[in-house]
Amino acid sequence: MDKDLIIGDVLQELAGTRRMLEKLPQEYMTWKPHEKSMSLGGLSTHLVNLLNWQTAILLHSEFDLASVAYRREALESPAAVLQEFDMSARKIEQLISESNVETLGAEWTLRNGTAVIRRQTRAVALRTIGLNHMIHHRAQLGVYFRLLNIQVPGLYGPSADELTNA
Repeated sequence: MDKDLIIGDVLQELAGTRRMLEKLPQEYMTWKPHEKSMSLGGLSTHLVNLLNWQTAILLHSEFDLASVAYRREALESPAAVLQEFDMSARKIEQLISESNVETLGAEWTLRNGTAVIRRQTRAVALRTIGLNHMIHHRAQLGVYFRLLNIQVPGLYGPSADELTNA
């Protein structure tokens, strides 16, 4: 296990997520593309909450969905989203830089009460439940932006908006 590779992944994906969140428009925070969808504010709040999941992966040996309030009211402003995101991102950066191979290789469990959903190493949980989950919802945010005609920032190279504006 290469701790530097894990740290690099985390830092790159946090930076990309922040770039997306910087584009949040106040006037659309309650907008939904469909009645079953989260609002723009709800989706961005979920992205912030996923940082708390990453922190839990690094600090605790398990995460119990039945005993943790993992859903919450949507943050009301882009500034509130960015403030909480930045605070949580700094904590994750610190925790992961202080971690060692033994900590990252330790078993971690996701459960819902007595039902075990997943059991894996912390490093794998950080990648799948932490980062991949965040990337998935960040992509949803990009679709919301596209539907609202908000320029989508490039994350792994220029976006179609950036190529058009070049």
